Amino acid sequence: MKTLNTKRFSVALTLALAGACAHAAGFQHGFAADPDGKPLEIGIWYPSSAAVQPVAMGPTTMSVAVKGPVQGKALPLVLISHGTGGSYLGHFDTAMALADAGFVVAAVMHTGDNYADQSRAVDIMDRPRQIRRVIDHMLASWDGRAVIDPARVGMFGFSAGGFTTLANIGGVPDFSKIEPVCRQYPGDFACQLLAKSGSNVSPPTASAIANATDPRIKAAVVAAPALGFSFAPDGLKNVKVPVQLWRAEDDAILPHPRYAEAVRLALPQTPDYHAVPKAGHFDFLAPCSSALASIAPPICTSAPGFDRVAFHASFNATVVDFFSKALRAH
Repeated sequence: MKTLNTKRFSVALTLALAGACAHAAGFQHGFAADPDGKPLEIGIWYPSSAAVQPVAMGPTTMSVAVKGPVQGKALPLVLISHGTGGSYLGHFDTAMALADAGFVVAAVMHTGDNYADQSRAVDIMDRPRQIRRVIDHMLASWDGRAVIDPARVGMFGFSAGGFTTLANIGGVPDFSKIEPVCRQYPGDFACQLLAKSGSNVSPPTASAIANATDPRIKAAVVAAPALGFSFAPDGLKNVKVPVQLWRAEDDAILPHPRYAEAVRLALPQTPDYHAVPKAGHFDFLAPCSSALASIAPPICTSAPGFDRVAFHASFNATVVDFFSKALRAH
C-alpha cells in the first residue's frame, strides 16, 4: 500500500507542470451512437498544437483548444466513467493531464445516471455496455480516429465508475451480497440509493456480463469503487490487466474495508495501490470552481487541512505515469 506525502506532492507537481509544456489539450463535445438507447454524450480531450483559451461549460472552466486539430499518431486512448449523478466533466483535470501527456481521452455522460437524470441510477450493469459503445465510436466513427492505436486502450473509473471499470475488465459481481450488506450497513450510499428507489438490484444475466467485458481495455485505474464487496472473493479472478487502485482513507460514502479493500484482496494480481490520508470520497473529483462550490458544496468540501489542488497534482501525475507504462507501445 502506498500513501501520498508532501514530498510526493512537490515532485508530482513538478512532473505535472513539465508534462503540461509538452502539448496543449484540444477538446471536443460530441455524442456516441447507442443502438439500445439515446446517443451517449461525451467529452473528448487530446493533444493539439492549437492555442488554448478559457472555456466555460456551466460552472466549470477549462483552458482548452476547442475543436483544435489533433496532434500525434498511434496515441493511446483512455475512457473515463464518472460516479453516480456525475458528469463527463467530473474528472476534466485528469483528462487534461492525460491529453497533455499524449493520450486521447473520452469521458461519457452515463445515460440515466448523471447530474441531470438519475432515473436509472440503480441499473449499474448498463454502464459497462455504454462504455463499449463509446470505445466503438472512438475507434470507428470519431473524426480523429486515425491517430488512435486500438491496441492501447485504458479506462479510468470513480465510484460507480470504478465498479463499471471492474466489470469492463472482466469482473463479475455477485449481487446477492448486496441485501445482507445493506441490512448490516443501511447507511452506506448504495444501500440508501436502493432504499430511496424502492428497487432491488437484479442479478446480472450472462448476456449482461458478456456485454460488459471488453478485451480491448488493457489497463485500468479504479478510484473508490462502488459495490466493491460484490466482487469478493473471486469475482475478479478473470482480470488479467494491470490495475491501479485508489482509496480515500476518510471515505464516509464507501467506508473501509468493504469497497476498495475488498477489491484489492480479490484482484488476482497485486494492484498499484494508493491510500490517500485525510481524503474524502469526493476528493477524487476535480477541484471545484467557486461557482460549482456554491451550488454543490457536498462534493466540493474537503476536510480541514486537506489540499485537493495539491493532491490532484500528485494524483494526475501518478495516473499518467501508470497509463504511460501500462499502455506503452510495443
